[in-house]
Amino acid sequence: MSRVVVGMSGGVDSSVAAYLLKEQGYDVVGVTMEIWPREDNGQTGYGMEIEAGGMPESAVRADSGCCGLGAVEDARKVAFQLDIPYYVMNFRREFQENVIDYFAGEYLRGRTPNPCIACNRYVKWEALLSRSLSIGADYIATGHYARVVKLDNGRYTLKRSAVPAKDQTYALYSLTQEQLSRTLMPIGDYGKDQVRAMAEKIGLQVAAKPDSQDICFVPDGDYAGYIDRYTGKRLPEGNFVDMRGNVLGTHRGITHYTVGQRKGLGIALGHPAFVLEIRPDTNEVVLGSYEESLTHTLKADQVNFMSVEDLTEPRRVFAKIRYNHRGAWCTAEKTGVDEITCTFEEPQRAVTPGQSVVLYDDDCVLGGGVIVG
Repeated sequence: MSRVVVGMSGGVDSSVAAYLLKEQGYDVVGVTMEIWPREDNGQTGYGMEIEAGGMPESAVRADSGCCGLGAVEDARKVAFQLDIPYYVMNFRREFQENVIDYFAGEYLRGRTPNPCIACNRYVKWEALLSRSLSIGADYIATGHYARVVKLDNGRYTLKRSAVPAKDQTYALYSLTQEQLSRTLMPIGDYGKDQVRAMAEKIGLQVAAKPDSQDICFVPDGDYAGYIDRYTGKRLPEGNFVDMRGNVLGTHRGITHYTVGQRKGLGIALGHPAFVLEIRPDTNEVVLGSYEESLTHTLKADQVNFMSVEDLTEPRRVFAKIRYNHRGAWCTAEKTGVDEITCTFEEPQRAVTPGQSVVLYDDDCVLGGGVIVG
């Protein structure tokens, strides 16, 4: 019997994933990842392994979304209902280094990161998979709305969820072949209503639990305030300028803005204005018109291919440039050792450095990379 470690967030999706895998005959072990630094008299400590029943309330913030104390309690109760072993594993160091440090650093560089992509790649997969294999597991599984498939060319890729509105492949494009070969995603063939109905039918108390919406470590959405507190420094005000360098007004600090932003700029110009560029070296935020915010091309690095080993010639693909982007057709080509260029058939707005472009070939992920401009 194959053993699978299910990453349990305390939500309905991962809970039903665990249920389905047990029904399919797997030896299922439930795990919640503890990611919050432990606070004792202002000091942060790492390295203590936490197992079932061993977590003090000070270890995790109750309102921290998918990995908080409430999530642990919900996941533990679900594991008890399903009669599967359950553990809480310490991934605080991995989360801080690969997600929080990255998040703050990117904003300070004038870029807009996607911490969920980093968390998926380096914490939920790399760290969890390594730990799971070390305890005898064959696979890990999550409650993501996506499907792992093996193609005729021998490569693994992700196929869109059976219900497009819930598809989560965008945030998973950076997974490696080894990680995909060891991954199960049992709810990718279902819609959210079906998942909730299954949970209700088997009596899971999380059947009606709302989805978490915000970045788990910034639940109030105040990214700039979080970065100020995390780094211990407040970024200075600077100038709003136009494309010609004319000063238009004063901004609150570059971490308050993202390329493509229109609302909440704090400046009235008598016409709609959009953030076109963030210049950390000169502490300037460039504003312009809607037309100036459009572009036909983008470049991306940190490229990861899934359905193909490499992009050997220009290829027409469907691309998403952010999680909620409807997607658009473009021609993608390799323009460097670790660089792709996408030329869109229709101009796109808010091509944002730090976000990712994900390329699709039909319903499968071809690959993707991090937008540099």
